[in-house]
Amino acid sequence: MIKQILIKDYILIDELLVKLDEGLNVITGETGAGKSIIINAIDLVFAPRVSKDIIKKGCEKASIEIVLVHNKPEVTKLLEENGIEDFGEEIVISKEVSQNAVRTRVNGTLVNQDFVKILKDKFLDIHSQNQSYSFLQPKFHINLLDSYAKEAYGEALIEYKSLFANYQNLCAELEKAKSLADKTESQIEFLKFQINEIDDAQINDENEYENLKQELSILENVEKLKELTGASYWGLSGDDGSIIGAIGQVKMNIAKAVQMDEKLISIEENLITSVEILQEISASLRDYSQNLENDAQKMNSIQERIFLLDKLKRKYGWSLAEVMQTFENLRTEYEQIEFSTQHIDKLEQEIHSILLELQTKAENISQYRENFAQVLSALIEERLEKLELPRVRFKIEVAPCELNFDGKNRVEFLISTNVSEDLKPIAKVASGGEISRIMLAIKTIFAQNDEIDTVIFDEIDTGISGKTSQSVAEEIVELSKFRQIILITHQPIIASKANKHFYVTKAQDETSTRIGVYVLVGENRIKALAELAGGEINEQSIDFARSLVG
Repeated sequence: MIKQILIKDYILIDELLVKLDEGLNVITGETGAGKSIIINAIDLVFAPRVSKDIIKKGCEKASIEIVLVHNKPEVTKLLEENGIEDFGEEIVISKEVSQNAVRTRVNGTLVNQDFVKILKDKFLDIHSQNQSYSFLQPKFHINLLDSYAKEAYGEALIEYKSLFANYQNLCAELEKAKSLADKTESQIEFLKFQINEIDDAQINDENEYENLKQELSILENVEKLKELTGASYWGLSGDDGSIIGAIGQVKMNIAKAVQMDEKLISIEENLITSVEILQEISASLRDYSQNLENDAQKMNSIQERIFLLDKLKRKYGWSLAEVMQTFENLRTEYEQIEFSTQHIDKLEQEIHSILLELQTKAENISQYRENFAQVLSALIEERLEKLELPRVRFKIEVAPCELNFDGKNRVEFLISTNVSEDLKPIAKVASGGEISRIMLAIKTIFAQNDEIDTVIFDEIDTGISGKTSQSVAEEIVELSKFRQIILITHQPIIASKANKHFYVTKAQDETSTRIGVYVLVGENRIKALAELAGGEINEQSIDFARSLVG
């Protein structure tokens, strides 16, 4: 459950700490005071996208921190597997929003949005007006039914979906194989020509082109190279006035000087090293110059090879590496064509076999759905009767359809709230108040089966009043026995059932607006309930409020 929320520099809030209890936590307040701001802040911590507009004007960043309390071994294991420090029974989730970045941390460790979603699915269910809209859409109904009956056929559904994904991949592969098999004879011959053209070149080194260009440059400049390297050799080691000779004389002079001053030893050593290096350079230049030869035949051979490689590069890639990759791609394509007929036969047999297995699995799942649809329909109908819909009929219709990722069923929720009316889709029949009650009925039923700790309702009491409010209040109290409930309400009857009652205020002056949240107890709570009941606090509304809290 949520233990506390710390909000800083968020919209109109400077800093706000809200400590929540088990059971029913009710939020009320003046119209326009910002009652939803706390629920929105909770939702924002888990949201995949966050607008920078939530940062309070004049501040650099906004931050929201939620402390969860849990006893879930699988969550402890999840933290360990992701290298997140274990804080015992507490988990601290924080989100920081600045102009440049949005960062989410769990127990101080940065995490990605996928990890945050996993935590949300394990701890939190937020019911908002947007969720009501989604609930009206038939495409979500099959997921609700499957979620309710996951203990019965959840594993079978996972296996089915995995097999269906494999079926789709094989169908795509079959289409590709058929496309390859449809190539004309001339296309195949051209493919073979391309493969042979590259293969005949026998390219074994992707650097061959650059190496050949370097070798050709040497052959084209043999005489000039001989002249330059030969002259350099004689300059270093010639008989008259050579550099090595001159340095040798200097070395002899310094050797004599060392005998008179040992400080010159390092200079002598450097001179010895210099003479040795120059002698090595001289020998290398001599050998290089002597080994240079005019080889017209070799030069022609290299030019022809470069011409061939240039031709291949123009056709198959900007470099030899690309030419070699093109060769592999062409050869793979040709090999696929060669066995395409056999491959098509094999794929078609495999697809047929999987399709039969999918049909069997889908049929089993369909049977489960039909059975659990009756059970869940009856439970929802029973709950709705308690929520002041005495003549309601509710049915989860499970109809056949073409095989798809979810099986072979189309699931839709149907309702009739009047005895004279036929069952119709809830989107076409149910009013706002009825939708709220249907959602509440489902939440209550699901809460006894799922592992969610906290259920949040943003104005679940839309469109209800009077006796219906009493029934909704009793249902919420029943739900709060199993889960922590956080609820925004305008109904005094519902608010009176709270284990903890929060009151939201908004104060404004000429330059700023601030939101405050207070815990109501004693007479303050009675006054707040009276204000909800009558719009103003007077003797009659006070008496009514006292009667609500007993």
